[in-house]
Amino acid sequence: MKTSNCIHISLGSNIGNRLNYLQEALQAIYETIGDVVVISSVYQTPAWGFSSDDFYNACILVKTFYSTSEVLDMLLEIENSLGRDRKDGEGYEARTIDLDVVFSSEGIIQTEKLTVPHPSMQDRKFVLEPLAEIAREEEHPILHQTVDQLLEKTTDISVVTKLNKVILNPKQKYSLSTFQYLTIEGNIGAGKTSLAHLIAEEFNAKLVLERFADNPFLPKFYEDMERYAFPLEMSFLADRYQRLQDDIGQLDLFKDFVVSDYDVFKSLIFAQVTLQEDEYKLYKKVFDIMYRDLPKPGLYVYLYQNTERLLENIRKRGRDYEQKIPAEYLNKINKGYLQFIKAQSDFNVKVIDISDKDFIVNRNDYTWILNQLIK
Repeated sequence: MKTSNCIHISLGSNIGNRLNYLQEALQAIYETIGDVVVISSVYQTPAWGFSSDDFYNACILVKTFYSTSEVLDMLLEIENSLGRDRKDGEGYEARTIDLDVVFSSEGIIQTEKLTVPHPSMQDRKFVLEPLAEIAREEEHPILHQTVDQLLEKTTDISVVTKLNKVILNPKQKYSLSTFQYLTIEGNIGAGKTSLAHLIAEEFNAKLVLERFADNPFLPKFYEDMERYAFPLEMSFLADRYQRLQDDIGQLDLFKDFVVSDYDVFKSLIFAQVTLQEDEYKLYKKVFDIMYRDLPKPGLYVYLYQNTERLLENIRKRGRDYEQKIPAEYLNKINKGYLQFIKAQSDFNVKVIDISDKDFIVNRNDYTWILNQLIK
């Protein structure tokens, strides 16, 4: 997973339906740049540096895996899509939307295209007022004063009015907490753990991950599948059963729901592929006894990727013991999952084909998956 970058962005509009332009910009930022963590109130402010209609302004905090320079380029694209035409060297002008980077967790940035912190923020109440609402104690890395102190000392005497109007966080439409327990499943290398991490962080969910790295039989299994299949599958079953009982049976009061990167049914799917017939019959008896006591997911998601993409992902993440996994084995696992899913009449199941998606490097792909979850 990439390191998160936290960026404060100032939004402004003084043409047409100002509130709607702010909302559309916010939607585009969420879909293409990152999680909108917090949003200020909307403030009405006079045009600064030129004569024109009043602005509506707000500030937001965005968490993203893009660099600040990449974010700037994306903000310019959003402005352009909403009818903003930046004209270099022609001074201030009315605009449908104005998006500026104010602060970044990358610190001080000075390039031809970008200066962070914003060089004029301390002189502009239309930035400082909404920013103080969401980042009062944030310290300016050059001036070494908090936003609250900058607001108190600014020479800008503009009258800034806090409005009753609001812009809504776009992620509110993804009511994932209604599922209570969300399972993200997939073949080896499909990206289920990465997606579970992203959802848990963005939607305040309790994260339950499989402890595959702690299983001593796993490296041995990939060296000699026939010999180590039964002890591997039994050890996984015992661990999955124990963890799901402990972690899902006891909901965290401070989390909205549970998201897991596995379901105990995967034990049966892998066992069917790896075990001999007599071993599988014994395994199935034990599984059926355990499964009766376990909570069932409110939504079961299967991330499908074709075998070529799976092998590519496995190579990229570089776990030595996985590099010898044959394509035939991955094909069997995919078939096992799909057969299992077809047989479920009482499960809320979604199969999402992400063979042509990369939600780790492309925020659009991630929000596309979120939209599939609520369809």
